[in-house]
Amino acid sequence: MILTTTQSLIIIGVLALGTAITRFLPFVFFPNPQSAPKYIIYLGKMLPAAAISLLVVYCLRYVTFVASPYGIPEAIAITVVAVLHIWKRNTLISILAGTVTYMLLVQFLFY
Repeated sequence: MILTTTQSLIIIGVLALGTAITRFLPFVFFPNPQSAPKYIIYLGKMLPAAAISLLVVYCLRYVTFVASPYGIPEAIAITVVAVLHIWKRNTLISILAGTVTYMLLVQFLFY
């Protein structure tokens, strides 16, 4: 099924609205962060690390350490991300550099 331009724009608009609502809703319910329940504060502190951990596990699920390339490109890219993030404290730079590093490695060195 091919969507028309209008249908595509409507879908994009609805998704953008849904994303905006879910991002702004906590600020509507809890305008003062100290008024939020303790479990909400706990989730706000723990969920980012949990989400990143899930993404790492998801990305590495098919890496095999017993066959070539033995997970070497992934390990190098993870190291680049970690070192850059510790050094620069800039998530965008670390993720971008890790992605570019990984793509260059698998395209030109470990193909």
